[in-house]
Amino acid sequence: MKGDTSRGEHELTLLKGGVELFPALVEEIAAARSEVMLETYIFDFTRSPLTVAEALEGAARRGVAVRVVVDGVGTGEIPPEWTQRWAAAGVRWRVFNPVHGWRLLMPRGWRRLHRKLCVIDGDVAFCGGINLLDDFHDPNHGALEQPRLDFAVRVRGPLVDDVHDTMTRLWWRLQTARKLRQADPEGALAAVRAAADAGVEEHTHSRRMGPGVRASLVLRDNFRFRRRIESVYRLAIAQSRREIVIANAYFVPGVTLQRALIRAARRGVKITLLLQGRYEYFMQFHASRAAYGPMLAAGIEIIEYETSFLHAKVAVMDTPNGALATVGSSNLDPFSLLLAREANVFVRDDGFAAELMGHLRHAIGQQGRRVAPDAHARRSVWTRAANWIAYAGMRLMIMVAGKKY
Repeated sequence: MKGDTSRGEHELTLLKGGVELFPALVEEIAAARSEVMLETYIFDFTRSPLTVAEALEGAARRGVAVRVVVDGVGTGEIPPEWTQRWAAAGVRWRVFNPVHGWRLLMPRGWRRLHRKLCVIDGDVAFCGGINLLDDFHDPNHGALEQPRLDFAVRVRGPLVDDVHDTMTRLWWRLQTARKLRQADPEGALAAVRAAADAGVEEHTHSRRMGPGVRASLVLRDNFRFRRRIESVYRLAIAQSRREIVIANAYFVPGVTLQRALIRAARRGVKITLLLQGRYEYFMQFHASRAAYGPMLAAGIEIIEYETSFLHAKVAVMDTPNGALATVGSSNLDPFSLLLAREANVFVRDDGFAAELMGHLRHAIGQQGRRVAPDAHARRSVWTRAANWIAYAGMRLMIMVAGKKY
């Protein structure tokens, strides 16, 4: 663990939806003095996220170093209007793993930048599951009557250094790759040296965030931290004795994680899963339901969120050392846990956990539908077939990618 964990004041703020995140981002970016770094899977340059794009442009015009990384599939190419505006202002941006057409069928194209991070001046950071996408708009389904359910967390304190470190390392890796593609070995070497000079070292960091509050940035990548987020989940599940609530957009647990949940349920832990109830993608929708049976049989309660699209990747669990909550970008499915770059903040604090639990209890009680074990067992032959075709297809993709799940 690096740095002085006692310096300054420390604060964690839970943010629900873009309606709370985007104004918070704009406020911090508008006050930036030296640096803004932002990573996101989707940056939709319409509606409410335009305020963030404009704030980044304004910061760069003031002389702030602004660096943006977007995913090559989630965002694709930045619109020409904004490439021109950002270039004129001095915003620097990179596209992570840009692939198109048939290349999306290759396993390398499945490795995505799915984390959502931002750090400003080394003073404040954001982490969560919220894309830069309007709460009332879906790229595939159009206008939404109710906002998408998702969360992020704003962090002040030493943990910000850890967010800055991991974002800086990725930026210089992308710079190195770009210079090599341009046949510029000197530029590539300079980028490598810049990364070394930054003193960056990716970790799972545990930081004391003020009296009694601990928070950790837990990463998943394809290098050093291939199974870290799943491991933290499994450890917390194994330690839990009373209650676990998990809200996850795309929930397709592997055998080990599913067994951990079933063992916890059988020793008396009350487990509630708040999962996607509306059809979004064939594979994720049906593969998730193929895994329902054993969990329902173990007494795990499954609630399908139906008010709008569920995009949250959060959880609250009791442990011997107090309540543990997580807010981040990682789904509990093989694409997040085995292929994508992800980032979650795990927080050990009763107050923060209680606030998040309040939102989840409201969604469970007022906006979800309980999956009855007998009704699930009676689903049609065609539904069962779709479930298992999707599940088998997902497993096959993971095997092709050389992973075990």
